[in-house]
Amino acid sequence: MRKWLSAFTIFTLLFVLAACGSSNNASSSNDVETQSEQKKEVSGELNFYTSQPDEDAQRLVTAFNEKYPDVKVNTFRSGTEEVIAKLQAEKEAGNIQADVLLVADAVTFESLKNDDLLLSYKSKEAEQIPGQFIDSDGMYTGTKVMATVLAVNTNSVQNIPDSWNVLTESDAKGKAIMPSPFYSGAAAYNLGVFTRQNDLGWDFFKRLKENGMAVTKGNGGVLKSVASGEKPYGIVVDYLAARAKKEGSPVEFIYPKEGVPVITEPIGIMKDTKNEEAAKAFVDFVLSEEGQKLAAELGYTPIRQDVNAPEGLKTIDELNVLNADISELYQSREEDKAKFGEIFGQQ
Repeated sequence: MRKWLSAFTIFTLLFVLAACGSSNNASSSNDVETQSEQKKEVSGELNFYTSQPDEDAQRLVTAFNEKYPDVKVNTFRSGTEEVIAKLQAEKEAGNIQADVLLVADAVTFESLKNDDLLLSYKSKEAEQIPGQFIDSDGMYTGTKVMATVLAVNTNSVQNIPDSWNVLTESDAKGKAIMPSPFYSGAAAYNLGVFTRQNDLGWDFFKRLKENGMAVTKGNGGVLKSVASGEKPYGIVVDYLAARAKKEGSPVEFIYPKEGVPVITEPIGIMKDTKNEEAAKAFVDFVLSEEGQKLAAELGYTPIRQDVNAPEGLKTIDELNVLNADISELYQSREEDKAKFGEIFGQQ
C-alpha cells in the first residue's frame, strides 16, 4: 500500500511539473509571439527630419533599424532653420512629408505647436525624463542636454579664460567665431537668451561685432575653425568641443562664470504623419535607455536621469543655466534675428 501511495505521489508531482513547464513555455512563446507581432506592425516608410550631424543621425537610424528592420527611414538633415524652412514650404504646398522631427530647441517646437502641426504623444519612456524638458501637452520632449560653451585652441591661447567677456577684449580681436542664428537653431536660441541677461544683452553682441567676431553657418564650422587654429576662440555646443578634445585636437572648452544657455534638441511627431505607429516607435527608441546610452556613446549628455553623462561634460544639475521665457523667445525670434542681422549684416 505504501509503495502504491509513493508511486502515485511521484506520478502526480511529475504531472504537475510537466503541466507548469508546458504553461511557462506557452507563456514564454506567447510573449515572443506578441513582441514579434508588435515589430511586424511597425513597418513601412518613415521620414525623419533633423539638425543632428550626419554621422550621428545615421547611427541613430541604424540602431533603430536593428530593432525595427521593417521600417525604411528616409533622413533629411540640415541646420534647424533650413529644416524648418523646408517644413514650411511643404506646409504651403499642402503636403508635409516629415513624420518625425528632431531639431535644436524648444522655441522651434513652440512655433510648430502654435501652428497646430504637431501630434500629441506622451511616450512611456518619458517617465525617466525631468518634467521641465517635456511639453505639457505632449507635443515634444527633450532628447539630450547641450550647453553652449566657450572653446579655445590651446596652441594659440595660453591663459584659459573664464568669462564670455574675453570675446570682446583685445586678446580675441579678430580671432573669434560663432554660428549664425539664421542657420543654427542653437545659435538662434542662444541669441534670445544672451540678449535677455542683464550682464550681457544686446550690448554684448555690439561689442562682439566691434571686436571682429566672425560668423559661420553652424556649430560644426565653428569647431573646425577653432580646432585648426584659424580662429583661436569660438562659441560652440559642448559635445562637439568635448568630442574634438577626446580625439586629440588642441581644444579646451569652458563653461563661463556668467552661465550658459542650454538646448535639449527635442523630438516630436508631425500631426499629418503617414506612419503614426513607426513614428511613435522611433520616439520611444530615442527616449529609451538604449537610445540614451547611444546618445552618451556619441558624446551627448543624456536627458534621462538613469543614464550617465560622458566624461568631461557637465550634467544639468552641475550647470549654471542661463534661462529666458520660452513663450517670449518664440514671439520675438524673428525680431531678434533681424536685429542681429542689422548688427552683423545678413548671414
